[in-house]
Formats: sequence, C-alpha cells, structure tokens
Amino acid sequence: MNSPASPNSSSPVPAINGAAFDFVGRGLHRPECVVCTARGDVFASDWRGGVSHLLPDGSQRAYLGRLPDGGALRPNGICLEKDGSFLIAHLGDTTGGVYRLTRDGAVSVFLDHVDGEPLPPTNYVFTDRAGRRWITVSTRHVPRAAAYRSDVADGFVILIDDKGARIVADALGYTNEAYVHPDGNALYINETFGRRLLRYAILPNGDLGRREVVTEFGAGVFPDGLAFDQDGCVWITSIISNRLIRIFPDGRQQLMIEDADTAHVDWVEDAFLRGTLGRPHLDNAGNTLLKNVSSIAFGGADLRTLYLGCLLGDRIARLRQDVAGYPPVHWGYR
Repeated sequence: MNSPASPNSSSPVPAINGAAFDFVGRGLHRPECVVCTARGDVFASDWRGGVSHLLPDGSQRAYLGRLPDGGALRPNGICLEKDGSFLIAHLGDTTGGVYRLTRDGAVSVFLDHVDGEPLPPTNYVFTDRAGRRWITVSTRHVPRAAAYRSDVADGFVILIDDKGARIVADALGYTNEAYVHPDGNALYINETFGRRLLRYAILPNGDLGRREVVTEFGAGVFPDGLAFDQDGCVWITSIISNRLIRIFPDGRQQLMIEDADTAHVDWVEDAFLRGTLGRPHLDNAGNTLLKNVSSIAFGGADLRTLYLGCLLGDRIARLRQDVAGYPPVHWGYR
C-alpha cells in the first residue's frame, strides 16, 4: 500500500468529461452514502432501513431492518465492518444515533447518547486505521432545516476510542462527512452550510488540536462527501450544483466535473443568502443527471473509478479518471 504523496507532489489532473459517466444499480432508495471494496462490491445506504449491495456479477441484495423499538431505521452514512456488518448513522426526523446492522436484518444500538444526552439526527460514521470511530452530527436544531443557514453553527463530532465516547469538535456549520487523513494525523471535516473544508490535528490522546480552514467555497458549492486520493488531495462532492472538486493540500481547488441546472442553483443560492433555505430546495435536483450528488468513493481494481452517491436518484454514477484513490480502511473487507 502506498503512502499519500507529499504536498509538493500534488498536481492537477485532467478534468473529467461529463459524458464519460454511466450508472450502476437500479431501483435504489436514497443511495446517499456509497462504499466500495477491492472485490468489486458496492454498498449504498438504503432509506428503506439498511444497505443495498451491488455485487460484482451485477446482481443486487438488500439488508434491511428496523430500530430496536420497531421504528424506521433511516440510514445516512454507512460504515462497513470487518465482520460484514454495518454501522448506520440514523437520520431520523427528531432522533439519531448509530446502530449496527447485520446482514440478516438484526439491528442493535451502537451509540445513542453522548455526554448524557440523546443523539440528534446523525449524519455520518466511519472507522479509522487505529480502530477509532468518528461520528458527525450536523446540527442540534430540530427540524434540521432550521440550520440551513450561514449563521448557525451547532454541529459536532464524536470520537469513540478506548476512553469511551466524547465530543471532540463543536460549533460547526452543519457537519457533514469527515475523514482521517491517510497518515492518521489529521481529521478533515466538511461544513455544508459553513461552506468550508476544515482540518484538525489529532493529538496523541485522540483529542483535536486547533481548527484550520483548508479552503472556503463560493456560490453554488455546498460540500457534502469527501475522499482522499494517493496524491494527498481531497475530493469533495457538492450537493445542489452536482460539482466534484479536487482540493490540494495547500487549499487550491480544481473543478473536476459539474452537472448543474443553473436556474436551480441560482434559486437555491438566493434562498441561502436570504436565510430562507428549506427542504423544498434540497428535495429538488433540477434538470440534472447526478440528482444531488452527496458522496464519493474510489473503486475498481486500480482505485481509478469513482462511484457517486446521491440524495434523489435511484442509481449510482460511475466514471473513470486519472488519479488513484487512497485505499479506505474497509478496502479488503467483503
């Protein structure tokens, strides 16, 4: 496994021709988060209550369950575990938490409280190479749409390690996906409505150092998903504008692909600036193919195929490009 390249070795790669992507999967249900493995499996969150599995032979399976109390499980972020189970970030209307889902449909609580308080609707969960679990909560506001503003910053990040669960970053502008850099020394976080990519040094005790802004985004960009490539760059998905942006270690940005309905983006941007952004804006993809692109995973045998999850479509976009992704922790799982 190669180490990520040094910052000075990062260089632009050719932008992606939008006509080059195709789609995999059929009849998917809000495939917001996508996960790929070396064997060729593709897993996506399934709003019916679990995970859709796209197998290398083209067949599909679904692993579905319900909350322990019988309520609906609403998966947002998913994390593939070594034993084949999944950790599910539950994005309920008023409740959240992280649950473990096995492939026979059994659901159990993994974490539903922190600091003595129940978890609000929960966005994302992942495991790093040190075995630590990281969980993001976008906002404490209920409904979440009350936080679709630039002046609201009450999202947070939870760390679970050998000391237990605790909040390690707070006051974030709608925390979305987060991931530990491949070198293990920093946590990167997308603030969707703060419109920033943040970086925190990870201290020896697991706590986070001071907040650094890697880059800020302008009109039409609402960062959601992220993944690292082997040049040490971060790839960001933007909902609304369906942009894919490559971020260099020094904060430079390269637009890799865009599938935007200009009128729709302008409508959303105006509402955001006025402080009136709401569910109707996010629940409409405009005239686009990517349907509110929300996550990115590198896949294919050489890690040069991108798989893009979305909020409003029923399939996953797939496209080839010229730089290899960094193998995620679950790359060898199945």
